[in-house]
Amino acid sequence: MSDADSFERRTRDAQQRLRDRGDAGLVLFPSRNLRYLAGYAEEPAERHLLLFVPAEGDPVFFVPALSGEQIHDASWVADVRTWADAENPVPRIAAIAEELDLAGGHLLVDDTMWALFTQDLRSALPESTFGLASEVVGDLRVRKDEAELDAMRRAGAVADETVRDLRTMGEEVLGLTEAELAAEIEELLEANGGTGVSFATIVGAGPNGAKPHHHHSDREITPGEPVVLDFGTRVDGYPSDQTRTLVFGGEPSEAVQEVHEVVEEAQQAGVEAVEPGVTAEAVDAAAREVIEDAGYGEEFIHRTGHGVGLDVHEEPYIVEGNDRELEPGMVFSVEPGIYLPGEFGVRIEDLVVVTEDGCERLNETDRGWRC
Repeated sequence: MSDADSFERRTRDAQQRLRDRGDAGLVLFPSRNLRYLAGYAEEPAERHLLLFVPAEGDPVFFVPALSGEQIHDASWVADVRTWADAENPVPRIAAIAEELDLAGGHLLVDDTMWALFTQDLRSALPESTFGLASEVVGDLRVRKDEAELDAMRRAGAVADETVRDLRTMGEEVLGLTEAELAAEIEELLEANGGTGVSFATIVGAGPNGAKPHHHHSDREITPGEPVVLDFGTRVDGYPSDQTRTLVFGGEPSEAVQEVHEVVEEAQQAGVEAVEPGVTAEAVDAAAREVIEDAGYGEEFIHRTGHGVGLDVHEEPYIVEGNDRELEPGMVFSVEPGIYLPGEFGVRIEDLVVVTEDGCERLNETDRGWRC
């Protein structure tokens, strides 16, 4: 199946869901949803760039004239209509909506659509009602197809190779600042075949590791302290997301070794709990139980994981209270952690994909602290 076929199939699946729900259509703007259905990736900008997906019939792009040829070449969508800078786009939006039988119906708009564009939609379609595109597209995106999984496996391999490179550096890391090590990681990700970073690189040394979303600072890395390293890159638009907690020189304290062992055991328990039919909260509970039994329950202060796809954080969320059953093709992180404020933190994270009878890890590097 070609890329164009894959994007069209996803769009037709979305249209079937629209019909099943009684929705008139989708209106998307530059976003992950637009890329998922149309195969076109673009950053939001001030000009109206919209994709209309009716419940019946073919989708229509409505785009700035300066983008028309580019979008026509990049997307499977054949009907690309342009508007000029001197033109008011709102009447054209109303006309397209009328033509596609969207006017007066219930429309699902991109969750991240800028207020400017949602306000213009409401102005153009005063009789319509509005919901969120995730109500339809989210259920499609949560199960990855083979092309998506292939990209995520390759992104995971880039992250794995980068961890191996970091371990090889060993004591060379001592004396670097967190910011310098973060820059080194980002260079390694590119050198190993990734494209940019999938989120802001986290390097948390010593007490900074006790802040789960600390990014990096000018603090120097010293012997014997754990360093939380959380990073990822993209391959064909899909991300990796991996965390290892390493010690680059000297022996860590007994407390660090104990906590690291507990987190490693909890991460393994979470991964082993993954299989079709198990609820998301059951995976969270499996990892959390290990940490609670070790006496660190109050220091595990976040959910066990999050779904990963075109967005680094998406459904399913691996958290207490989420009784959604896991299905083959779902991809998410398993990343328990223990955080002791003012002292240190430990987190270990892999991505997994649910298979027909269990799960596949997308990261394979050693999870221990030693370099």
